[in-house]
Amino acid sequence: MSWLIVAGFVIVFVGLLLSIALHEIGHLVPAKLFGVRVTQYMVGFGPTMWSRRRGETEYGVKWIPLGGYIRMIGMLPPRPSDDPGKLRSVSTGPWQGLIENARAVASEEIRPGDENRVFYRKPWWQKVIIMTGGPAMNFVLAFVLFAVVVMGFGVRVQTPVVSSVSKCAIPAAEADTRDCRPGDPTTPAAKAGLRPGDRIVAIDGSPITDWETARRLIREHGAGVTTLGVERSGKRADVRVDLIAQDLPSLTDPDKVDKNAGFLGVSPTVVVEKKGPGYVVGQMWDLTERTAVAMVNIPKKMVGVWNAAFSGDKRDPNGPIGIVGAGRIGGEIAASDIPVENKIEIFISLLAGLNLAVGMFNLIPLLPLDGGHIAGGLWEGLKRAFARVRRRPAPGYVDVAKALPLTYVMAALLVVMGGLLIYADLVNPVRLSG
Repeated sequence: MSWLIVAGFVIVFVGLLLSIALHEIGHLVPAKLFGVRVTQYMVGFGPTMWSRRRGETEYGVKWIPLGGYIRMIGMLPPRPSDDPGKLRSVSTGPWQGLIENARAVASEEIRPGDENRVFYRKPWWQKVIIMTGGPAMNFVLAFVLFAVVVMGFGVRVQTPVVSSVSKCAIPAAEADTRDCRPGDPTTPAAKAGLRPGDRIVAIDGSPITDWETARRLIREHGAGVTTLGVERSGKRADVRVDLIAQDLPSLTDPDKVDKNAGFLGVSPTVVVEKKGPGYVVGQMWDLTERTAVAMVNIPKKMVGVWNAAFSGDKRDPNGPIGIVGAGRIGGEIAASDIPVENKIEIFISLLAGLNLAVGMFNLIPLLPLDGGHIAGGLWEGLKRAFARVRRRPAPGYVDVAKALPLTYVMAALLVVMGGLLIYADLVNPVRLSG
């Protein structure tokens, strides 16, 4: 079983490295298309493990697999006092010069004929496309991987077909801790004679095609008599049911409670259905919204990670994890007793979610993240457009170097956050069960 854990870890690790490599290709391709000279394309940081030069670009892998970068000349415009033949050096990697080795941070000279091949001289819209290419690649990967899961494997869908009928109505707060006791009220479904296999097709005359609609209408009805349209053995019948009221967890916010919601007492049948591209788009939009909210809550979530790492608090299963934590989850998936097909589906979903998170994180408008350079390009475009409207001379290039102090602080925070996640993933990991 231990070899399965190792295999799962390796699968996730390799998947992440491939995602990083493709993220950097998202930067590399438009940079070369727009004529920027790219001197390095690297997966990882620190000392170089392997590299090979193709044309003017060195392609390679470094020993610390915590990211990647491409190195473009002229990321920052020269200061007025600088030698016009030289540029300050910086990479598009998320850690900037803080983790580049001494050789890599040496200033690069512009070769004859390269004066217009520096990044800062490119039109603002080309800068934005180059820097957006990485996150865009992550979004494309997430969409493709989710499409494979949704259209190839299918998704579990609750249908308005009765799977089981509860005998008694147990308060929601106690439902997971006890069985029926003498004196517990009989559920409306049991009283009405509903059976497993019955399909609910209408509630008070409103047609029902999915379980979500049926559950919502039942809750909104509250206590009292309602009429269910039910299909049983191919025959349609109307069944009068006297719903009771219960306090149930909210369908939209698990931290809230729906007071006096209508309660029937049946469980839906779950089936696997393959969906189309439209469903994938809808799911991606929903996941993107939730991921954006999670990004806003990162500071609060990291406090929880700190408490879990040093005080033994239980890790939030919906909180951030590092590469070690993702690998451990991969190991648990591989070692689980579920069918191989389900394991593959979960692996693909995990990598899709990680790509979506990486893409969203890189859009945060702060250096050294891609979003910082994107914000600089957009600000430059806005300034030039305003100058045209006012019929003033075109302003100079936006000097993102002015944000370097904040960049170094941000980079240090990212290093600390990454280290904390690795430590927490080792001593108090997020687990799939328990």
